[in-house]
Amino acid sequence: MFFILSRLARLVGSRLHGWRLPLVVIVLVFLTSWLAMALVEPTGSPIAEPANYWWYFVVTAATVGYGDFFPVSAAGHVVGTYVIVGGIVTLTLLFTRLADYLQSARGRRRRGVGALRLTDHVVVLGYVPGRTERMLTELHAENATPIALCAWDDVPENPVPEDPVVSFVRGDLAHADVMDRACVGRARTVVVDGRDDNETLAIAVAVEHANPGVHTVAALRDLGRRDNLRYVNPGIACVQWHMPSLITEEALDPGITEVYSDLMSTGGGGNTYSVRLPAGHGFGTFGECQQHLGRTFGATALAVRTAGGLQVSPAWDTPLPAGTTLYYVARTRIADAGLVASR
Repeated sequence: MFFILSRLARLVGSRLHGWRLPLVVIVLVFLTSWLAMALVEPTGSPIAEPANYWWYFVVTAATVGYGDFFPVSAAGHVVGTYVIVGGIVTLTLLFTRLADYLQSARGRRRRGVGALRLTDHVVVLGYVPGRTERMLTELHAENATPIALCAWDDVPENPVPEDPVVSFVRGDLAHADVMDRACVGRARTVVVDGRDDNETLAIAVAVEHANPGVHTVAALRDLGRRDNLRYVNPGIACVQWHMPSLITEEALDPGITEVYSDLMSTGGGGNTYSVRLPAGHGFGTFGECQQHLGRTFGATALAVRTAGGLQVSPAWDTPLPAGTTLYYVARTRIADAGLVASR
């Protein structure tokens, strides 16, 4: 009987695909077994009544067998065996289809051909072995914000399958299809890391169409091209390609590259300076020095270097012995006289 049902399933399966085959098998077994049970069981047997047989069929096909309804004739026992075998065949087909479906879905995710379902995430458009893995690690070092990594077709599979935070999309990075599948329209931040500056510009145009005004960070070989990018989006942040850490910082904290740029230029709102604190400067701790600089000069102390080494943003109770090098931000360099505590 099992052999006959298996051959029948294969015969029907050659014409039916997907989830339809187990459905056809279970319906066929149900109808034929009901007819057979009605013919072989004694007249008036409750098992063949419509209100009872569906329940008997379900518990028998699932091999549970509550025993509230059962055949009494020898032929009815044969029909019951047929129902059990039919249920086993159907369950086998169902589990096979389920395994195939899960394997197919996993394969599609690994190959990056499916659509993602992400919101308020980070999209990274472009992949360079080693460099991109480092950026991904830095992007979710502080939290588990979902990341959509998008690569060209020459990357056949997800390069970081072990990272549960990163989803993968593959295709033409300047095409609307990739923008849709990576959910760029619902992204919080987009990092554009093209293979050259022309490609970065083309991708940035696609991003702007998909999500106008989204915080976009573009990696450029030639920063002179940033004016071209800002025609696309005036708020786009352009970062030197060889500074991946700065790219991820800008993605996580919008505007930080502008702060760095201002600190490293003399024409901005401030500049960075250093000075060795003289003997008798009068500052007991870093906090006292910070308050004095802020109130008197509108300056901000960033770090100190003592015999123990460099400390960036040290605790306020850090002692400042004579000879400590102080690093600070101010509009102009502070005269040595200003670096002495008021008496």
